[in-house]
Amino acid sequence: MSHLSAEELGPALGQGLLSFPVTHFDADLRFDEAAYRKHIAWLAQYDVAGLFAAGGTGEGFSLTPAEIDQVVRAAVAETGGRIPVIAPATAGTAAAVEQARAAEVAGAEGILLLPPYLTEAGPEGLVEHVATVCAATSLGVVFYSRANAACNDVTLARMAERCPNLVGFKDGVGNIETMTRIYARLGDRLTYIGGLPTAETFALPYTEMGVTTYSSAIFNFLPEFALAFYRAVRARDRDTVYRHLREFVLPYLDIRDRRPGYAVSIIKAGLTAIGRPAGPVRPPLTNLTDAERAELGALIRTVTGVAAA
Repeated sequence: MSHLSAEELGPALGQGLLSFPVTHFDADLRFDEAAYRKHIAWLAQYDVAGLFAAGGTGEGFSLTPAEIDQVVRAAVAETGGRIPVIAPATAGTAAAVEQARAAEVAGAEGILLLPPYLTEAGPEGLVEHVATVCAATSLGVVFYSRANAACNDVTLARMAERCPNLVGFKDGVGNIETMTRIYARLGDRLTYIGGLPTAETFALPYTEMGVTTYSSAIFNFLPEFALAFYRAVRARDRDTVYRHLREFVLPYLDIRDRRPGYAVSIIKAGLTAIGRPAGPVRPPLTNLTDAERAELGALIRTVTGVAAA
């Protein structure tokens, strides 16, 4: 696949399932590039529309700028242009601009613009932040609305008007009225991505608000299940969606919700359970307990029918 223009990126992402690969660490919490590339190669065998390198599930918040660049370059090299790789840009505006420019040099197809951590801002400041980052790159940009960067339909419309290469909106808030207002105001100007933790839980109702895709962390360790779930959502097959929710997703959430940060930790535990370990999580996250890993392994067997490692 040739490099996607900003105009092409949004529709391409909206046509299939998206995922955030974990970032592999060794026992000393150093980036394990060889293991990471092996994981990317495995995921790239499946029909996925985009991979977000060094994102939330990839513990991008714990990586240095140099490590983020290394992770993005490894993902770009391993996918070989077959799947769009989306790189992160975060922190303050100046830092986000540097990351966006580095991602373009590294060969990424687009940018996920995450919230500027700690600092809160009003809508005017958010618009300027997004506009400055978008102006710094020719890549398509997906804005991640959550926490201190949550925005409403009016603010998003101002961003879209100023930024031709703003191609996507990822919702991490879950306010139904806001999403309805956004789609009513902007229509198909943007690609809408479900971005709440364990997005499968919200995927079916979100289809009614113009959200054609979502980011699946579960895809990391159960790619076939994640894709089957996505196909059922797109077909509006309620019976299959709710069966999958009852049999796996909701019990999985029971484990995930036991401790803050487990939304990431449980993915690495899932990879260990299927015999594809990704190493520990970095602080401030904590790993699942032995008992929780055993519980997760048993749950995975209900989906795969194969004994977990």
